[in-house]
Amino acid sequence: MTARRWLVLLAALAGAVLTARLGVWQLDRAQQKLQLQAAMDAETARAPLGNAALGGAGLHRRVVLRGTWVAERTVWLDNRPMDGRAGFYVVTPLRLAGRADAVLVQRGWAPRSQADLRQLPPLATPAGEVEVTGRLAASPSRLYELGEGAGGAIRQNLDSAAFAVESGLALLPLTVVQTAPDGADDGLLRHWPAPDLGLHKHYGYAFQWFALCALIVGLYVWFQLLRPRLRRQHA
Repeated sequence: MTARRWLVLLAALAGAVLTARLGVWQLDRAQQKLQLQAAMDAETARAPLGNAALGGAGLHRRVVLRGTWVAERTVWLDNRPMDGRAGFYVVTPLRLAGRADAVLVQRGWAPRSQADLRQLPPLATPAGEVEVTGRLAASPSRLYELGEGAGGAIRQNLDSAAFAVESGLALLPLTVVQTAPDGADDGLLRHWPAPDLGLHKHYGYAFQWFALCALIVGLYVWFQLLRPRLRRQHA
């Protein structure tokens, strides 16, 4: 075998091994996401927590909390679609009963006026102590934003730590996604999207890497083995 053919063989082997390894890595990532999904499902299936046990709870745990809304600190997160319609995610702090701290509650979705994009829809926020059912989550989802976010009622994003300083509230480092029935006392929709762990993305990448591996092997076999043999047979 000539030096050129050795070089082609080594390059083909290196390419096939690398792409196959990358495909296996993507399958490993998918398996990790499956385990994460199982952990999330197990956390969701546990009994809901109340105010007293909220501190050490993990994400996705169901909660039933009591407190009073801090209505004047309501934030409307813009450019949040739901059911194919443009609108806001409504976030209001809940001052927890029997505690000195509060938690941000992603209460639901409200439509945006097409005639006046800065006009806020009506929102019923009950006074006095209320009960909120939901699940624990991290900060509200972030959208791409140029520069530092502006304050005010309508915002693009909301950082819990920065908002705690701004509002003077002792906010817990998590939020609650309210899961009460649609329109319960406030007219908001709660068709929250399920957490996307990207399983299909990893399977798609794995398929692409394995397909590239098969292509490298196939091209080597054709150009270095089969094609020269066919030429000799027809010579």
